[in-house]
Amino acid sequence: MDVEYRYRAFISYSHSDEAWAKWLHRALETYRVPKRLVGRETSAGIVPERIAPVFRDREELATATSLGETLTRALEQSENQIVICSPAAAKSRWVNEEVLTFKRLGRSHRIFCLIVGGEPGDPQAECFPQALIYEMGADGNLTDVRSEPIAADVRPGKDGKLDVKLKLIAGMLGVGLDELKQREAHRRHRRMMLLVAASLAGMAITSGLATAAWFARNEAERQRVRAEAEAETARQTTQFMVGLFKVSDPSEALGNRITAREILDKGAARIERELAEQPAIQATLMDTMGTVYTSLGLYDPAARLVRQAYEKRRELWGTEHPEVADSLNHLGGVLTQKADYAEAERYLNDALAVRRTLFGARSGEVADTMSRLAEVHSATGDFGRSEELIREALEIRRALGPEAAADVARSLEDLGLNYGARGEYEEGITYLREALAMQRNLHKGAHPALAQAMDNLSSALVEVGEVEEAEPLARLALSMKRQLYGDVHPEVAAGVNNLAIILDMRLDLGGAERAYREALAINRQLLGDEHPTIATNLNNLAFTVYARGNHAEGIDLLRQALEMRRRVLGPEHPAVAGNATSLAYWLIDEGALDEASRLVEEGL
Repeated sequence: MDVEYRYRAFISYSHSDEAWAKWLHRALETYRVPKRLVGRETSAGIVPERIAPVFRDREELATATSLGETLTRALEQSENQIVICSPAAAKSRWVNEEVLTFKRLGRSHRIFCLIVGGEPGDPQAECFPQALIYEMGADGNLTDVRSEPIAADVRPGKDGKLDVKLKLIAGMLGVGLDELKQREAHRRHRRMMLLVAASLAGMAITSGLATAAWFARNEAERQRVRAEAEAETARQTTQFMVGLFKVSDPSEALGNRITAREILDKGAARIERELAEQPAIQATLMDTMGTVYTSLGLYDPAARLVRQAYEKRRELWGTEHPEVADSLNHLGGVLTQKADYAEAERYLNDALAVRRTLFGARSGEVADTMSRLAEVHSATGDFGRSEELIREALEIRRALGPEAAADVARSLEDLGLNYGARGEYEEGITYLREALAMQRNLHKGAHPALAQAMDNLSSALVEVGEVEEAEPLARLALSMKRQLYGDVHPEVAAGVNNLAIILDMRLDLGGAERAYREALAINRQLLGDEHPTIATNLNNLAFTVYARGNHAEGIDLLRQALEMRRRVLGPEHPAVAGNATSLAYWLIDEGALDEASRLVEEGL
């Protein structure tokens, strides 16, 4: 080609689709073009070795009033444009401006689309920006002539990630899709040949059976010693736990004045004090007690104990040991509840690697860690990666048979929540109904998993206006949670919050405000003042207070929620944009136009 471009492609996307933009950016820049195609001249020019660099930097748009000079220059220097299409992108001023700018450069034929959500042509869920839907006239303005954007489609049941990547690359290079697919087929064939070679090598080892038998005898002896050690550990653990629940003062026992929290706190102190010379037993009990603290919503002492257990186990067993993997998994879980997402992801990735090595890629242990890791990605707004992990965990659990039914139900629930978090409530409700049906078959009375399944379905039904079905589910779930946990627990707070939303929709604003304040008080007691859940409670309370006419308090509460989400979730999280936009509208009504203008830009 005569023109030298700095970038192979410019990715245009809404902030809501940043996870997809990150995936696409990485997928393109790490792709190696098949050698037999490199140097070929096509309609797109000379085929390069790599699809790099790719431009996706959008940081300056947070405060810009027009498409920045940097972005305009980057568009001019880009050979292709890839538009990530979704309802959010269709509404985004910036995505539309970027497409218009690229078309005005005379390169409409170098625009490629990737659909990640919504439905083309649906007024309620349009995914294409206006600049893609209509042709551009000679004067640089859009005409009334509709264009037909050709798009790769990564929505469930469509192309899939591999085909999407190859379709976009084939279009940019001007080569046939089949030519790229052939290379992927060759790669699979090479992997198969390596497996065959490994199998043949294994057959050759049979000549060393005598040596193997010698090793087997030694292994049997090691297993006997290990079994005896485990039996002794179990005996001492049982003895310690029995002692833990003995009450030294009979009057306290008769008066029922000792709480479970007091027993746990005393037990944790005894573990550290009395078992210092038995680190294996000490680590086991620390991990167990940490898990109990987690289930009670007491995340600070839980994290301390589980971290100590992990450090002791790693010192005893090294890095690749089942108990070390358990500790990594538990530590990642409690850090997720504390909203320490970066640390949680690190520990869970380590747990996943160890469990794959020890138990195999299709084990229940691996699926469990994948589910926990998916929760981290959902919490940070990376719903695409979260869905990948949930679906893989679900596939593994289904293959494990009937004994994994409870875990299958949990994965279905996770999938339903993932769709709901992206605004695809109808699809999510399908999975949540299936999950609840399974939980009802598994549990005939009050059970945490059953209560959670009812609450989650109720929340999704509220989002689509099915309040009549949602309310009895929410009330039953909350009653069950109070029975199981008492009045101060994260799950009780979640149930109270969900009921408040229903009261709000029924226009019982007084009842809704009382419930929102109760949920906020419970969570502050458990989580402190700086946590994503606190921000959600503040957000919900703000809207109800504002609707009741107390505008000053409503604005103050929403501003607190926005500032907390910026700190805890980061400025690019979708929840930040939502808060910024809502607060801007309220400020416009109050006449605070300068601050409102800045917030509108942040929300785009």
